[in-house]
Amino acid sequence: MKMDNGNLSRQVMKGIGWAALASVMWGISGTVLQLISQNLAIPATWMLSTRTLITGVILLAISFCIYGKRTFDVFKTKETAISVVTYAIFGLMLNLLTFYYAVQTGNASAATILQYLSPLFIVLGDIFILRERPLRSDIIAFVLAMIGIVMCVTRGNLHSLSLPVVSLLWGLGSGITAAFYVVLPKRAVAKNPPLVVLGWGTMIAGVLFNLYRPMWVNPPHISTTLVLSVGTVILFGTILPFGLLLHATNFAPSDVVSIMDALQPIVTSVLSVIFFHLFMNWVEIIGIILVLVAIYLLQDGRRKIQV
Repeated sequence: MKMDNGNLSRQVMKGIGWAALASVMWGISGTVLQLISQNLAIPATWMLSTRTLITGVILLAISFCIYGKRTFDVFKTKETAISVVTYAIFGLMLNLLTFYYAVQTGNASAATILQYLSPLFIVLGDIFILRERPLRSDIIAFVLAMIGIVMCVTRGNLHSLSLPVVSLLWGLGSGITAAFYVVLPKRAVAKNPPLVVLGWGTMIAGVLFNLYRPMWVNPPHISTTLVLSVGTVILFGTILPFGLLLHATNFAPSDVVSIMDALQPIVTSVLSVIFFHLFMNWVEIIGIILVLVAIYLLQDGRRKIQV
């Protein structure tokens, strides 16, 4: 049975839109997180424990209010239970951890570039594991987006990416786990609301983080600035974008969803120009244009899907 091409295109475009909005929010959160890391001495382990546990509690509370006992349906079958647990550990928890340490041991620009290798890992997985091939337009868009991202975050000076080996390894781990984040929860999301899957994922991650570093043991000084900053990161860096990304996988292929992450460094650059008066050279501007072209090609290619 064939799906109407117009309906299919609208579904894919809807997924692209949700994924793009998630990336914009991550761009905002990244800017705030940079301010936090430079002005507030918040230990990484405490931040990760607090961020995930509070988020998990909030999301599960909302899920229970909306879905009631259905909130626990993710554990009714072995398939969905494995999906949400592996998503929590390898997709969510490890992605937050590896990206943070990639930034800590190296720099944010390099860590961002390495994390955006995730579409490549997804495509490789599709080819070698699922025996699938991406659309030609996906590959072209991926290449253009990667070139654009490198230009945006390096200003054309590739020497700024000189990294310690440990930072390179953390960054590659971040790229792999970002791919896991998109792929691993698909079975759980197919049978359960994305909000529920996200809630259990962050709760499991939060419990594991707190087993290592309890958020209530030797916390930093709790100030109004700290509360507002952490709250902003939780909302715009966790609850809303992670939920939107999960929701997007219901409409668009995982490689398409992942490539939309290219918007994050663009948003961060624009916000830096507006709020921090960052000077942008011609290399960065061309990089932004390349990413925009990549997104257009991605959308146009998916509109022309034939089922």
